[in-house]
Amino acid sequence: MKETMQEKLNYCLNCVAKPCSKKGCPLENDIPTFIKYAKEGNLEEAYYTLTKTTVLGSICGRICPHQKQCEGSCVRGIKQEPVSIGEIEAYIFDNALEKGYNKNIKIEDALKGKKVAVVGGGPAGLTCSGFLAIKGAKVTIYEKYNNLGGILSHGIPEFRLDPKILEKTINSILSLGINVEYEKELGKNLTLEELKNNYDAVFLSFGANIPRKMVIPGEDLNGVYGGNTLLELQNHPDYTNKKVAIIGGGNVAMDCARTIKGLGAKEVVVIYRRSEAEMPAEKKEIEDAKKESIDFLFQTNITKILGDKKVEKIECIKTELIQKEGENRKVPVEIENSNYIMDMDYVVMAVGAKVEMEILESENLTATTKKYLEVGENYNINGTNIFAGGDLIGTTSTVAWAARDGREAANKIEEYFKENKKIV
Repeated sequence: MKETMQEKLNYCLNCVAKPCSKKGCPLENDIPTFIKYAKEGNLEEAYYTLTKTTVLGSICGRICPHQKQCEGSCVRGIKQEPVSIGEIEAYIFDNALEKGYNKNIKIEDALKGKKVAVVGGGPAGLTCSGFLAIKGAKVTIYEKYNNLGGILSHGIPEFRLDPKILEKTINSILSLGINVEYEKELGKNLTLEELKNNYDAVFLSFGANIPRKMVIPGEDLNGVYGGNTLLELQNHPDYTNKKVAIIGGGNVAMDCARTIKGLGAKEVVVIYRRSEAEMPAEKKEIEDAKKESIDFLFQTNITKILGDKKVEKIECIKTELIQKEGENRKVPVEIENSNYIMDMDYVVMAVGAKVEMEILESENLTATTKKYLEVGENYNINGTNIFAGGDLIGTTSTVAWAARDGREAANKIEEYFKENKKIV
């Protein structure tokens, strides 16, 4: 019999040590406390407890890799099933959105009179905007599309995140008094110089969504796509009766595989160079993909993409995992003479993403050796009034970690104003 929400709430032990919060949650949400309030039927106070650390509860409650984060650190989970933390968080935030509790959030005076521009309306940008607005700042988001959400809107499929929930969440954040300028893109119709001159501070959070390449023969053939681009732009070819290889083991790979299978592909196979246990994708996403008849080749790497002008075959090789000195994870090493050929119509590279370097170059911003925007420890660029966070600076690629960057950057912006005596 399915548990009721009250039973799921009562299952929490309300641990004093709070490993789910301090060790498991990137945002350090006070999980035992908000569950305690919810247990008592005080959903409004549970919501306000959450808003001290997040503005994306309805989102993170649904799409975070809970088993690797909060639920993975749950004391209950040591010998039994963990508390359904994600589901409870979403339940509390959904109820608050329905009841309009956000209207009662107190706007402070700490940053009253300060103007801040936020470039990019994804998880980091929305979170930074929300916390700055709560502190009293006048915030304007500059977004290159005609809608907000970033990867939430243009990267996560509807089967994982209901667009209506996302819309309600965004509207709730904007109701804090945030302005939005749509179809404004840095390096095209927006410059960093004008933002610096017109605002007291600028937060850059336009993400990193240019697909990385493996640099293997045949990668430039027709029929080879970047996973991030496919999800962002939805420029899919006709997959009917086609065979598609997805290269990678993260949630982007799972989202691509499930989306493409749903669009009519005859066969979808995920190729990952490590073992299933080491896949960075959430366990639930892997299980859902298997239920949808998606195949997996573990400890397998792709070495070539073969074809005349378009993809016709791929060459793969088996790998073995070896623990090398100085490495935290076992390293996949190719097994000599284990190569084999597979027929294939399309190949999707879901092996990570990088920043659009042209934007950084056009704005004279410095990149790290790993091709992310270089910032100091306070999310600040060279002591200026420019800050940055999220995927743009190479933060661990989950929504919660990006949101944490946004929240912490809001705090650092406030500190910047105080240190420079721009606020009392």
